[in-house]
Amino acid sequence: MHLKHCRLSEKQQLKLAEFFVAGSTARTAADLCGINPKTAMLFYHRLRQLIAQSLAESAPFAGDVEIDESYFGGYRKGRRGRGAAGKVAVFGILKRGGRVYTMIAPDLRRETLMPVIRDKVVPDSVVYTDSFNVYDVLDVSEFHHHRINHKVEFSRNKTNHINGIENFWNHAKRTLRRYNGIPRKNFALFLKEAEFRFNYGSPAEQLRQIKRWSRQVR
Repeated sequence: MHLKHCRLSEKQQLKLAEFFVAGSTARTAADLCGINPKTAMLFYHRLRQLIAQSLAESAPFAGDVEIDESYFGGYRKGRRGRGAAGKVAVFGILKRGGRVYTMIAPDLRRETLMPVIRDKVVPDSVVYTDSFNVYDVLDVSEFHHHRINHKVEFSRNKTNHINGIENFWNHAKRTLRRYNGIPRKNFALFLKEAEFRFNYGSPAEQLRQIKRWSRQVR
């Protein structure tokens, strides 16, 4: 593989990409490759930029789709859940049996989320949500809306649930917890890394996709 404006050899880049998909830290990868840790950190940063740029071009979802939001951030006392102070709000859309799309949400108002839903979900899709009142607008939209009230139950029959997107939130938080704190300015890139690892399950598949994307931007 070969990234633009990178002074590392293609062999070194491939080796670092292998360590990246394997979940090794940049410092560990640098030690094993015999290069400066800052060089490895910069290469990892470039990989995350490539991933974020490529995922942004994903096609809209159709069929059965789950929508939800979650909060990410450090351990803090006080209010939890929606409106928790100091947390980063993240909005997610998941195609059942397929991939997920995420974005950092400046707020969780319907005026903010509906344009994203319309951009990322094909009309006439079946959309599943929880009972958050922001999603009320979906009842009179171009989508078929089903909701589950988590105060009462977590699923109703085999289809009315949002277990898939909630599984992704757990996956993403496990992925990001390994970094022991992420600077807020870089959080969007790390979020896209978690999305990428979920969408392209095995390390071998992740490496193939990174190599494919790196060729496309040469």
